[in-house]
Amino acid sequence: MKTTRTISGHSLPLNVLFVILNLAGLTLTTIGFHDHFEGQKMLFASLGIGLMLFSAVALIFFKGRLMIATVSRVIVGSLFIVSGLIKANDPVGFSYKLEEYFEDGALAYRIKEMFGSPGFSLEYFIQHALLLSVIICIAEIVLGVLVIIGGKIRFVSWLLVIMMLFFTFLTWHTSTCDPKTRFVDRDTYSMEIGKESHMANMKIEEAITNKDVKIISKNTKEVVVEELKSPQCVTDCGCFGDAMKGSVGRSLTPKESLWKDIVLLYLVVWIFAAQRLIQPNDVRQNWIYVPISMMLIAGLSWVFDWYFPILFSIVAILAALWVYRIRNKFIGNHYGSALMVTFLCGIFIWYVLRYDPLRDYRPYAVGNYLPDLTKDGDPGKYQSMLVYKNLQTGEKKEYDGSSKEFMNSKIWEKTKEWKYLEMINKEIKPMRLPSIDTAQFNPSRAIKFLSEDELQLEAVKKQLKNKKVMGLRLIDNVTKEKKEIPEIEYNVESYPKDAYTVTDTIEVENPDLTDVSIRDFLFKAPEVIVVFSKSLKEFDLKHLGELKGIAAKAKKAAIPFVFVVGSGDEEIAAFKKKHNLHIPIFINDGVELKAIARSNPALLVLKYGRVKGKYTGNSLPAFNWIQTNLLAK
Repeated sequence: MKTTRTISGHSLPLNVLFVILNLAGLTLTTIGFHDHFEGQKMLFASLGIGLMLFSAVALIFFKGRLMIATVSRVIVGSLFIVSGLIKANDPVGFSYKLEEYFEDGALAYRIKEMFGSPGFSLEYFIQHALLLSVIICIAEIVLGVLVIIGGKIRFVSWLLVIMMLFFTFLTWHTSTCDPKTRFVDRDTYSMEIGKESHMANMKIEEAITNKDVKIISKNTKEVVVEELKSPQCVTDCGCFGDAMKGSVGRSLTPKESLWKDIVLLYLVVWIFAAQRLIQPNDVRQNWIYVPISMMLIAGLSWVFDWYFPILFSIVAILAALWVYRIRNKFIGNHYGSALMVTFLCGIFIWYVLRYDPLRDYRPYAVGNYLPDLTKDGDPGKYQSMLVYKNLQTGEKKEYDGSSKEFMNSKIWEKTKEWKYLEMINKEIKPMRLPSIDTAQFNPSRAIKFLSEDELQLEAVKKQLKNKKVMGLRLIDNVTKEKKEIPEIEYNVESYPKDAYTVTDTIEVENPDLTDVSIRDFLFKAPEVIVVFSKSLKEFDLKHLGELKGIAAKAKKAAIPFVFVVGSGDEEIAAFKKKHNLHIPIFINDGVELKAIARSNPALLVLKYGRVKGKYTGNSLPAFNWIQTNLLAK
């Protein structure tokens, strides 16, 4: 006779208690391994692991696997939906993070190291990073919905385990990556004429003097080079995109990200272990599990200060259940539910790719006052600690050299028992960079490349007033050669009076003024319109005519209009000539331009340094609308 498995198991009260104890143990274990609780690590970890083992055995004995698996389904499903939506809100930004991992010295170095495969590379996937970004986002959301409603649990549980093993490996790599370590990398360079042949010849020459570079093989077509390199450590796994920074104020540390994935993997293992017991939700179960999931999603939405996930989750789950309930021969099943959620995700991702993230967590979001964001960093707090090692046990102790504990210990006198090792700077409070790094955001141009378009800008004219400084004309008494130098550089040690004669006081080029920057101008101007382009080669030309029209009207209204691009001076000159463009153009670091805007081009309207409007090429407003609705207020 077939027995029906119920969520209560042998005892509902006891299994509820054991589930609570298991989650409490999981929480205590996680806390125990957090840096803030280092002093109580053994206490929290021992108590937590003990509770987890005891309650896990009790749950199995009292047939409570279905109950903890159900709780895990609600937690995992809710987190997957929110995590997937946050990434799907900015798939381009997530693709940039994937590109970092695909760099040859990043994630690939682990594979090279673990499997002794120095030629392994993930660089092929860089060109497909956006596609992979979209697939991962949709997969997270679809799996989140299915695990909540109990759809195709056997298949879903396998996918959850695989995905969490991959994410855990990724965050483990991030948290343990040591930039000081070295690994063997093998690259093949073509010897045929071109850029790669130049690199090949450089490596051949370098191998003669650099012991870290070794030529493995060489022929007329290619050269194989082995080289000792340092890994490219990714400091932020990008688990929640820019959402953590934009809402909480900081991202999860690599170690915190790892423990977040370990916790999720643990919960997923319970789902996997109970996969044969889990059936699709009936109506009564949906009335219980879905509202609880919505409460969890609402809590996460509050943390991330974005409530769209609640609306999307309700629509996605109801749509998935509706498809399942229609009992159509072809789509009236959980595969149909998955397709429906995929379709909804596709619409959302299409929108944000065409326009912009629905919720902008980046520093350059509408409403932000940019000057303040250059000062919101924290230098952190560090303490000098003396490290001693016990000669018998190998135990290490750290002391604050000025503390009473250190003075009372007289450890420096116990030379037969303790050995002084080193002084370290221990991090008490981590350093946090400002949201906008002025070294990264500094639109500027070299003076020698300024055209009439840039020279007409008032901010440039003001800086060029300092182009000339007082100087001296000298004559070499022996060679009669004339020399002109800034007055500040003149001294008798460098230019002895018996060797040089000062003939005149003149104006010379200011050696300290080689570039002009418009950063301060953008931060202070009463009104300015800025077009950002991370690369003029990738500039979407179908929007150029519209931008020219806005620029022309801005000029009539005496409103500054500038371009800030990530291209070089020659490319800028060619672009302006080809498209008959007479607009001031300045250059900025391309990485920062990626953070400013995902589209190319993008338009920002600034008023006294505050972002009043931000638009992609596909949503450019009319100039009159900008003037009336953004600048007039």
